[in-house]
Amino acid sequence: MPVTVAMYEKSLDHIGERLNALKLDLKVLPFGKDGMFQIDGAAVPPGEVDVDYFWLSSHINPDGARKLAFDTILGCKSVGVLQTFNAGLDDPVYKQVSDKGTRICNSSAQGVAIAEYVMAHVLSLIHPIDRQRELQAAKKWENTPFREVSRMNWLLIGYGPIGQELSKRVKAFGATVDVVRRTPHTSEFVDRSGTMADLPKFLPDADVIVLACALNDDTRDFADDKFFAAAKKDAILANIGRGALIVDKALIAALDSGHLGHAVLDVFRQEPMQQDDPLWSHPKIRVTPHTSFAGDGARGRWDVLFLDNIARFVKGRPLAFEVNPRDI
Repeated sequence: MPVTVAMYEKSLDHIGERLNALKLDLKVLPFGKDGMFQIDGAAVPPGEVDVDYFWLSSHINPDGARKLAFDTILGCKSVGVLQTFNAGLDDPVYKQVSDKGTRICNSSAQGVAIAEYVMAHVLSLIHPIDRQRELQAAKKWENTPFREVSRMNWLLIGYGPIGQELSKRVKAFGATVDVVRRTPHTSEFVDRSGTMADLPKFLPDADVIVLACALNDDTRDFADDKFFAAAKKDAILANIGRGALIVDKALIAALDSGHLGHAVLDVFRQEPMQQDDPLWSHPKIRVTPHTSFAGDGARGRWDVLFLDNIARFVKGRPLAFEVNPRDI
């Protein structure tokens, strides 16, 4: 029997030729904006369909089809594996899907883009680029000292694909890297590692703090007054995890008091943010609209991950980036 693979119709238009080139024994089941599968020329509702492998690709977003796609997944008779384009699985739908017995694989494709996003913002904050432009405009010859990344300590809270890609880049500059994650982890790109219990030991040393961890009951609101009080004065905070990792009032208070240097925020409790949200206009906060993943290589990496994993699935090999149900 062929393996049944479900995906949004635009995803099939995009990947179909390369999928066929794999010469796997597959039966592709595309679904459209009506939520119906097209199977052998007939429109079939999800409740009549068993899916072995469901590819949830980013093609659903431009069409506003995210809810439709989730409803389709939940409506199927069964789904063996869900491959999603998301790195974080805090959307409650993923827990519902997992509770039905579906195996879920998340995505590493965003890691490179988000790592470069963080590096770009941190570099722009420690280099006096604006001042240099002002001097150029005024035709003034003036020295502009700056901090060197090589003399900085970075603390990465979370060490999944994003943290791993970021640590490679930070180490290339010669900086030191501390990592906090659920279980201690060491690699050639990590100088010290520990768990959340070790935060009080690591925070006072960190010149840059990057939140790249999952949002769950253990991490929700963990960046609070106590967290910022323990942080090094003038540290830079970057949040590319989830907005609810941070208590916003505590962050603003730390910035206003001069204890924290700057914050770079790409994720928020409510997205899009309300127009009157104070984060928009704070002079020490960089706000970007959840766009750190939008590098021009991300979609290609999503494709490669899917094509690799569907081949693994058909051949009975372990899947890449399969998530433990306990972590969803």
